[in-house]
Amino acid sequence: MQPSNLESFIHSTTPLLPSRSLPKSEVTKLNRLWHPLETKEVEFFTLSDVWDQFDEWSAYGAGVPVNVGTGEDDEMIVQYYVPYLSAIQIYTSGSALNYLREETDSETRDSFSDSFSDDSESEKLSRWDGCSSDEGVFDQDSPLHFNDRLGYLYFQYFERSTPYERVPLLDKICMLSQKYPGLMSLRSVDLSPASWMAVACTFT
Repeated sequence: MQPSNLESFIHSTTPLLPSRSLPKSEVTKLNRLWHPLETKEVEFFTLSDVWDQFDEWSAYGAGVPVNVGTGEDDEMIVQYYVPYLSAIQIYTSGSALNYLREETDSETRDSFSDSFSDDSESEKLSRWDGCSSDEGVFDQDSPLHFNDRLGYLYFQYFERSTPYERVPLLDKICMLSQKYPGLMSLRSVDLSPASWMAVACTFT
């Protein structure tokens, strides 16, 4: 059966990411709410792996086979779509966030602090301090610490320009990663399920 144009678009623009196995010594260090301990093997990819998939698409566009025929007369052409970043929020664990801060130079670290000074509602939630157990150890029977579930907001960006006024996705990420290197180095296992991004694909 001939796929619909929507199915063809999704198939042609979905990144195929390489995966690596996380060393067993690191599995126990993961947030157990995001990665249950009974998981025998944990695979991961890095954010740079994601952006690499958008390299050629950002330069030339992603080729999508499209049926422009009517009725029983199929007419297939290839249309090209360029991806542009619309919005992104990255939530990570406290340990990963501290590591990124330590790896950042003093100038960028000041910017890091500024990024947490905004009193928007989402950032208030990400900084909310819940109650921990008396021993300071995660207690599975006690109310969950809010940041254990959501994670800590590392980075957020919302594009206000129209897609036709933006630079392609990979170029934008490279610009943003100069100030926030975690956009390249963070692993999928470091990311909270609350992390997300939105991409606009524009026909060229």
